[in-house]
Amino acid sequence: MLQTLQYVPEYKEELIYPAICKSFDALGIAEDMRPDLKVVIKPNLIMARKPDLPVTTHPLVIRAVVRWLNAHGVYDVTLAESSGGLYNAEYMKNIYQVCGMKQLEPELRLNMDFSAQTVAAREGFANHSFHIITPVAKADYVINICKLKTHAMTGYSGGIKNLFGVIPGLEKPQLHYLWPELSDFSRMLLELAQTVNPQLTIIDAIDAMEGNGPTGGTSHPLYMLLAARDLYTQDYFAAGLMKLDPMKIEMIRQALEAGLAKPDEIELIGDEIPEGLTPFKLPDTKRLDFSGNLPGFLRKPFLFFAGRLFKSYPQLDEEKCVGCGKCAESCPAHVIHIVEKNGHAPRTSGKKAVFKKKGCISCFCCQEMCPMKAISVKKAL
Repeated sequence: MLQTLQYVPEYKEELIYPAICKSFDALGIAEDMRPDLKVVIKPNLIMARKPDLPVTTHPLVIRAVVRWLNAHGVYDVTLAESSGGLYNAEYMKNIYQVCGMKQLEPELRLNMDFSAQTVAAREGFANHSFHIITPVAKADYVINICKLKTHAMTGYSGGIKNLFGVIPGLEKPQLHYLWPELSDFSRMLLELAQTVNPQLTIIDAIDAMEGNGPTGGTSHPLYMLLAARDLYTQDYFAAGLMKLDPMKIEMIRQALEAGLAKPDEIELIGDEIPEGLTPFKLPDTKRLDFSGNLPGFLRKPFLFFAGRLFKSYPQLDEEKCVGCGKCAESCPAHVIHIVEKNGHAPRTSGKKAVFKKKGCISCFCCQEMCPMKAISVKKAL
């Protein structure tokens, strides 16, 4: 598996574009191109955040890819994403504007078709079909451009996890509720990735995120752009760059066991892996979860008997909460409500979120979508 690594010290077009050109040349992407090709770029635009934060795919990475496509005679290029939250024109226009995507027009078309298509999955999959946003479902060629991050639920977010954004709007929480266990949710992500089957995956790791990702963490730059046709093996490789154990990332472990990830076949092209890479800080959910350190034969019995005792739950900081309702909107179990409260301190008065433990599936969608970083993680014990 060819894996490219290009050193890019900062977000400047004159540095990013040559790196994209070298990566695409190494991977032979030009051989895929034809003038009538309908290309869809799937970025990570999880929420409305400025490009200088390590939350979303940087617009200059996307600009470089579009520039390369245009230079190779491909002009039918659409950017399509379903962010966390609603999937409609008003919501996505704000996402495009804040995340810096609006500036990419007219070379790039920003998707304004908010329909979705039912796409059949492979025979034998637990998910018989997926409801996928129309531009991706109808694309000839999908370029998956993700942001490298730690993740409160899955531990790691890269190419595989980024494709969850092809599920429209608030249908994503429904899949969280359908598959509440991490093993089942990870299997769903792998089945979705195989259904979408992007032809190319790029990881924006010029700046990356550690800690309470995918939205509440902090910057941990790697100064790298990664590109590969095989997103499963690439995720294994990228997790290693973060000093994470890929075998403790459930979706990567499953990808390896299914023969999708093939780390023994990696052929690195471009720049060498730099020395002195430092470990990424883990999300609070993972730092509090020591069951992953148990031997495999003990893990399931432990989780069965002690799961509730050591289960992680979201905890609200009422002083930071502004009652926007994003947490309640994204909660698949519908155990969060916005109520009027009269606290002792001014900051604890007004509309606030109220969480119920009963029914909570610990997916941490609420923490992911909170714009105020008002939600942390607490153990039941």
